[in-house]
Amino acid sequence: MKTAFDDIEKAILRIMQENGRATIKDMAAKLNLSTTPIFDRIKRMESSGVIKKYVAIVDQKKIGKSLTVFVHISISQHGKNALNSFIEAVTQFPEVIECHHISGDADVMLKLVLENIEAYNAFIMEKLSIIPNIGKVESRFSLSERKNTSAIPIDY
Repeated sequence: MKTAFDDIEKAILRIMQENGRATIKDMAAKLNLSTTPIFDRIKRMESSGVIKKYVAIVDQKKIGKSLTVFVHISISQHGKNALNSFIEAVTQFPEVIECHHISGDADVMLKLVLENIEAYNAFIMEKLSIIPNIGKVESRFSLSERKNTSAIPIDY
């Protein structure tokens, strides 16, 4: 569902995505407004779910997680319950930072962040392989990251 945003709300979202620690006072100064309309708009966007949560973006390499793997998985049974059961099981693993139900040759795509290839092998052998309903698994390893952002484009 697309929600219409006015120019001020769009500007607030851009600022918040660029710098999540920007204060309401900072935003008001940039937008030439008082703090009250900024605060009210942020609260409205939080309560409507447009702003889902506030997080710190961690540099994975600096915490020893240098391997990024995209795993395409085909499941054996394609019913709603089978798919939901598989997704519920796989999303419990902390290595899985994204899970997408996709179209094409695979049914599910996972994004994993791990220490190294040995950790990936352990994930496959000790965690993923014990989940029922897996048909085929294909992995793609990131050789280098060229763009990584959590910012959603407000205007194209």
